[in-house]
Amino acid sequence: MKLAFFLIAAVMIAAALLLLLIPLMRHGRRQGHSRRVFVLALILSLVLPAAAIGLYLTVGTPVVLNGVPQAPKSMDIDQAVAELKSHLAQQPKDLQGWMLLAQTYSVMRRPADARDAYDHALQIDADNGVAMVGWAEADSLLREDHRIEGRAAELLERAVKLDPQSQRGLWLLGISQFQHDHYSEAAATWRQLQPQLEPGSTVAKAVAEQIAVADARAGNPGRTAPETPGDTQGPALRVEVNLAPTLKDKLAPGDTLFVYARAEEGPPMPLAVAKLDAAALPATVTLTDAMGMTPQFKLSSVARVFVGARISRSGQAMPQAGDLEGDAGVVDVSTRTPVRITIDKVH
Repeated sequence: MKLAFFLIAAVMIAAALLLLLIPLMRHGRRQGHSRRVFVLALILSLVLPAAAIGLYLTVGTPVVLNGVPQAPKSMDIDQAVAELKSHLAQQPKDLQGWMLLAQTYSVMRRPADARDAYDHALQIDADNGVAMVGWAEADSLLREDHRIEGRAAELLERAVKLDPQSQRGLWLLGISQFQHDHYSEAAATWRQLQPQLEPGSTVAKAVAEQIAVADARAGNPGRTAPETPGDTQGPALRVEVNLAPTLKDKLAPGDTLFVYARAEEGPPMPLAVAKLDAAALPATVTLTDAMGMTPQFKLSSVARVFVGARISRSGQAMPQAGDLEGDAGVVDVSTRTPVRITIDKVH
């Protein structure tokens, strides 16, 4: 059982180091520093946790000093998880075991399993704020649109009430409010997070930027895009949308037009989306970093995007049968040439 915990801990330490080092590597490259230094750091982030665990197993345990045979070293992470699950089957009230399993599944990018493990933890301790936040995050990753709503939003609100210093809880709660167009609430939530961040740090700057975006949207209800590409910093995709004459008779009062850009590869969640009254067609919008569904996913985070448009009868962001669609295919986010779309298909 101990070896399983050691292996899982090593994986989680390595993952945490990677999350810290990768942004530093990118920043260093932009500053002109040698790639070799950062590659070495990346290798060390993977090797050191494993080496530390190996050293502990070799010379740091009393059983080795007493001549008792060591546990097998060939166990991989899947075997370690299997051993932990076996332990929990025998000790289902082991809160720390369920939390470790949930966090391990999160690192392994298995959100369904992570959510289930967090659920077990909440059954043992209904006031466990870390489990609440973890459950909400895992639930959002399971959704195609990555929205945080329903039980996930309720858990985040409760977690933040129990622990107003929960940085992850405040960040995710703000995202949920932002996704539901509650921009003033999102800005207020993220302002609670600011005092806990190191002034001038990358994280602090990112949170300040998102507060500015939320404030701007709160002060300009219904705004979908800047008037001209020149008014923005970063990518600004000017999209011109028309409706094919053969589909005009299918347009009904109250229909909603969505114009969006999503990553060429990866999650289907839009990196930028504009919402308009379909009666405005033909229409022109400019997609920017300020128009993401969640603050951490932006146009500037990728080089190429798929650009599309859809007319929805229900007004829902998720595609449904009967929606009218069109797209311009994949384009570079840096293009300044207008992207033209003709909506000419029925979903």
